[in-house]
Amino acid sequence: MVILVTGANGQLGLSLRKIAPEYPAHSFVFTDLPEGDITDAEGMEAVVKKCGAEAIINCAAYTAVDRAESDEAAAERINADGPAVLAALAVRYGCRLLHVSTDYVFDGTGTRPYREEDAVGPVSVYGRTKLAGEERVRTSGACGAIVRTAWLYSEFGNNFVKTMLRLAGEGKTPSVVDDQYGTPTYATDLARALMVLVQRPGEDMELFHYTDGGETTWYDFAVEIFRQADMPVAVVPVDTAGYPTAARRPHYSVLDKSRIAAVGAVLPDWRASLRTCLDILLPQSGDK
Repeated sequence: MVILVTGANGQLGLSLRKIAPEYPAHSFVFTDLPEGDITDAEGMEAVVKKCGAEAIINCAAYTAVDRAESDEAAAERINADGPAVLAALAVRYGCRLLHVSTDYVFDGTGTRPYREEDAVGPVSVYGRTKLAGEERVRTSGACGAIVRTAWLYSEFGNNFVKTMLRLAGEGKTPSVVDDQYGTPTYATDLARALMVLVQRPGEDMELFHYTDGGETTWYDFAVEIFRQADMPVAVVPVDTAGYPTAARRPHYSVLDKSRIAAVGAVLPDWRASLRTCLDILLPQSGDK
């Protein structure tokens, strides 16, 4: 199978690139800006035709959550119009489409892990535009899967784990919110789950949730980072009100992963996956 990966220079795209050798039966084509602009219908059609894509994994997204509040047009274009372009191409060329979405489609007022069929209610521009992208894909007639995830980190790009390590290296004491609940997700784990789904037969557009196992707060996540890194850093807990941001965050966005586990995806405990990532990052930074 020829698998086209869009947004290939982001955390998830680079994680798929990293694990691609584990799947020698498939051929991967990785694309990103400028030639892989998912909002450019003609340009993307040329890419799909040139590589003979049989499946598309869309990792491209506008993920600057706070900036989206003042840049809604760009977020809408990338998070909604772009997926619609890919979905139309998937229908036209018979490709399977996997589209990655987010826990931000929920309002965060829940008290138990969100299931795929639960009511959505985004409270930010980012969440609204990602939900719009889901709807454009779902109603397109394409087959494949929409996969919601959360709290993504990796050894690539900018993310919470790397920010905490940087602050520690600068001798700073981080203040981290302790009243937002979710699950950290190692991008490599998500990449492997996507590979399970891209090889799954079917003519429908399915909906799945995927994160690593367990749940925590951002504060406890930070504490665990420094514990595993053997760094004596004191983390200061603050509530959401004490850490104002342009975009509202869901208070609770733990996702129920029963459906994706039932089709063979592996869900490591988030602490174990953090260890795997730190084993890669710390030698790079000279801290271990």
